Amino acid sequence: MTLTPSSETDTLEPVTDALAETIGEETADVENSAELDLTVSEEVPSADDSSSRASGRDGDGVGFTIDEFAALLSKYDYNFKPGDVVNGTVFALESKGAMIDIGAKTAAFMPLQEVSINRVEHLSDVLEPGEVREFFILSEENEDGQLTLSVRRIEYQRAWERVRQLQKEDATIYSEVFATNRGGALVRVEGLRGFIPGSHISTRKAKEELVADFLPLKFLEVDEERNRLVLSHRRALVERKMNRLEVGEVVLGTVRGIKPYGAFIDIGGVSGLLHISEISHEHIETPHTVLNVNDQMKVMIIDLDAERGRISLSTKALEPEPGDMLSDPQKVFDKAEEMAARYKQMLLEQAEDTEPMGVTLE
Repeated sequence: MTLTPSSETDTLEPVTDALAETIGEETADVENSAELDLTVSEEVPSADDSSSRASGRDGDGVGFTIDEFAALLSKYDYNFKPGDVVNGTVFALESKGAMIDIGAKTAAFMPLQEVSINRVEHLSDVLEPGEVREFFILSEENEDGQLTLSVRRIEYQRAWERVRQLQKEDATIYSEVFATNRGGALVRVEGLRGFIPGSHISTRKAKEELVADFLPLKFLEVDEERNRLVLSHRRALVERKMNRLEVGEVVLGTVRGIKPYGAFIDIGGVSGLLHISEISHEHIETPHTVLNVNDQMKVMIIDLDAERGRISLSTKALEPEPGDMLSDPQKVFDKAEEMAARYKQMLLEQAEDTEPMGVTLE
């Protein structure tokens, strides 16, 4: 016997009633529950755990496509900009540079000339695979998505910071001369190239013989914007010598050079200037009429300028009578200490005369 439903409604009513009854029972169970546990199980695998992967093949069961995954990754990519300093890991050394992993999509590249502030022949001398260090981003990504890095730029910035600090401290440094030219000598300070003008080199050696010598130096100019680092050998020597010299002291010196404006006198390794106006009380047309190169003579120190690295000398102050340096220089040298004592006494009296009178308040 075959039963034919009278209508579609007659067929669905029993099913609908049963479903409603079931939902009602489940809803009642939830409502009767004292508390819902909404915590996530601690055993949920991490995103890179193999146990969390779908068991199907060829992406079966994966919730998004490869393209969608790549788009998701791009949202979390670092925003690298030129001028940033980032940490990276060296993972390959090549003939023209090094490949660096800084967490970008593509490995960054550091050219050989950017590896160090100093000249490098072989990358392996300063880098090794697996080494982690800071890198400076030189440029934006190229068409292949690759960034260009530099270590030299970081070392360069830190070198200028160090040099500025040394100048602020008025420090004396020692540096090796690696080359000379017509104007002076070249040295390296903290990896930066420095220049010593010929007028600030105080030595009996010829400039060409200074290569490989270590010289004491003081800073004359530190200008990062103009890339100028100028130093003085003379100032360093004068400062050292000045610690043992004083104004009014008589010293024995040797004439090392004569100019129209005066003579340069070597006084124990440093050079002082005997200006033409300080040779004698009498007028002198040219120092050559009184002095000769290699002459030994007594001179008195009349000024010590440590900041400019200058020592000013005088024989005029040692003359017993005006013009003695022209007529009888030996007499001047014989009475030098006596005349220097008078000079010191004169300076002392002048200092006392210029001291302000004290005021006593009762």
